[in-house]
Parts: sequence; structure tokens; C-alpha cells
Amino acid sequence: MHAADGNATKADTDMTKLLGGAAVVAAGAALVFFLMGGEDDPKKNIAFVFIKPHAYTEATKSLVRSELAKRGITITTEGVITGPQIDEKKYIDQHYYAIASKATILPPHELNVPADKFQKQFGVGWQQALDSGKVFNAMQACKKLNITADQLDKKWGACKKAGKLVKFGGGFYCGEIDGIYIFNGFFMSMRSKFTGVDDKINYFVVEWNKDDLKWADFRGAVLGPTDPAEAPADSIRGLVAANWKSLGLKAPCNVGDNAVHASASPFEALAECTNWLEKGVSSEAFGRRMLKAGISKETIKKWSVDPQVKYNGGKKSLFDLVEDLDSEECLAKLVEIGSCGCNK
Repeated sequence: MHAADGNATKADTDMTKLLGGAAVVAAGAALVFFLMGGEDDPKKNIAFVFIKPHAYTEATKSLVRSELAKRGITITTEGVITGPQIDEKKYIDQHYYAIASKATILPPHELNVPADKFQKQFGVGWQQALDSGKVFNAMQACKKLNITADQLDKKWGACKKAGKLVKFGGGFYCGEIDGIYIFNGFFMSMRSKFTGVDDKINYFVVEWNKDDLKWADFRGAVLGPTDPAEAPADSIRGLVAANWKSLGLKAPCNVGDNAVHASASPFEALAECTNWLEKGVSSEAFGRRMLKAGISKETIKKWSVDPQVKYNGGKKSLFDLVEDLDSEECLAKLVEIGSCGCNK
């Protein structure tokens, strides 16, 4: 269970035991429901929403709750996850897996590095660089150079300007800094915004009927675009951006610090719930529907990190293929993607 802080009282402990027991009962009920062939409402959209650390204030939480309720969106679960928990459990690394896998999760020797591109950029063979012990992911590089995430970010910027950077693919970069080769050095500064001792996110699991609100409108009109400067004035991102001072934020919003995150699709919501809340696939309605449609748990797990999948003669981001689709359409698209047998 995620707690707001580390100062647990006896009441907190008792409540944790009580809720922990409730969670076990709920999980068991969900499993029984699934095994008995119960039906989950196919018109129900479920999303994972969280207030980012830079916007975490009581006033922002009140605003988000109010705006969701105003649009007929029900909050079914709410809680807090602290920066140290996010750091230890690597929730944010899993959340941004495509980028973080190269920066914090995988050691360099496990990365699929195009040796020819590496050789062309740095004038040294990929295997030779590995054998020399001069290759690091971003997290390792901070320790090796004894620098902070922000210091690495500055060095990364200088490296880019100096032309000592190569792009291997989407979200996959390598730069030469201080005599060593570093993968996705930009991610550590981004990560540090979530993992400080005083950082917190406030999350909400929300649901609504697709006949009342389309997923595309949930993201575009209720949440607002990624850039808050382009968000509708009455959207959540637009409201926080316009009222950041009165809400208690320390600085204005921007593309990175845009106050609130929300799932881009029902499947992304499932992936985020299984990550941030450590839930099993069958404990979530959309997960049960995927399993019932013949998509295995193993495939769901692989798909949850947004792989490139074969589709219509090419390769595309799985998350992009289902973005903004409502529950029924999203499931149909996932079944289609899995039907060829090459994306399992």
C-alpha cells in the first residue's frame, strides 16, 4: 500500500492491515468473477491519472477532483506515491520504459546497438568500446563521473551541440562525455523530478461510460494537450497553467511540467495500473477482457512496455496504434494486432 509519508502511526498500521485485507478480498473476488465467466462492461473506460510532483498541492488535488466530477468521471481509487518509493520500485522507469530501458534498467551489453552506426559516429568498434569498460547507461554514468542528474543533463546538452551524439532510433541515443559513452543521458534529469525525498504524485483510477465521453475528448478536452499553452482554458492542464500561482506551484507549467498525466488508451491504463499499483492483469476489467479474447498474460506483459509491432506491412508503436480508442475499439485493435501470430 502506498502511504503519504513514512511516519506511520498505530492507526495507520491498523488501517493498512484492514485495507490490505480488503485488497486481498477484492483481488480474490475479481479472480472468482473472471473464472466464473462474468462480464465486464465493454462500454466502461478506465484510465490512470496522476498529478505530477511539481504540481502536487492540496489546491491542485481539489481542482482535479472537481473537474473530473464535473465531466461525469468517477474516481474509484485515489492515493499517494512518494519519491523514494518511485525511485526504489523504478515506477517512473517502467512508465517511460522505451527511454528508461536504455538509461536505467538495462546494462549497455544488453542493448541492441547498431554496431555500424556506433563505429561511424565514434570511430571505435562497439565490442571494443564495451571491452574497454567505457560504456555506461545514464544511471551508471552519474556514479562513474560522480555528478548529479542535472549536471549530466548539462553535459548532455553540450555533447549534443558538439556533435558527439548519435541517434540509434526513437528514444535511443548515445553520447561521448568526458571520455566515456553514455546512453540516454537526458533521462536522469527527467527522472529526478519524480524521485526526490519530498516528491510525491497523487494518483486517481477513474472510469466513465464511452457513450457519455469519448476517450479522445477525455484527453483533448478534459485533460488538455501535452503543451499547456495549447490547452483549452477549461481543461485541467489549461486551468492549472493559468492559475499556477494561486494553486501553490513554484513555477509556471510547460510541456514537461504540464501538471497532470493521463493514460492515452484503455490498454495504456492497464499497463500503468499493473506498474504503479502493482496489480495483476486479471484484477483489472480491461485485462480480464483481453484474456477472455485470447490474448495471453505473457503477451500483455510484453505489450505493456510499448514495443514496435508489425502492422499493415510496417512496424509501429503499439501504444500509438491504440491511442484515443475507447474500450471496445481498443480491444478489437489489440486482437487484430495479435491475430497475425507475429506480435505475441
